[in-house]
Amino acid sequence: MDVTWIAIIASLCMGIGAVLVFVFAVKKKYFENLEDAKYQVFWSDLEELVDSPKPGEEENDDEESGETGG
Repeated sequence: MDVTWIAIIASLCMGIGAVLVFVFAVKKKYFENLEDAKYQVFWSDLEELVDSPKPGEEENDDEESGETGG
């Protein structure tokens, strides 16, 4: 019977904790403008694709700066 009461108290504590975390998130406005997160992920992935070198291209700073090797 003691284990049952421990389980009930633990579940109530977890439920109260979840409600407190939810209230904290609402007060800090974490749920405002949820669509922005989607676009931020999209644009960061797109920037990585644009900034990354294309296959077959070598990154050589000497050729771009006009320096010669000898």
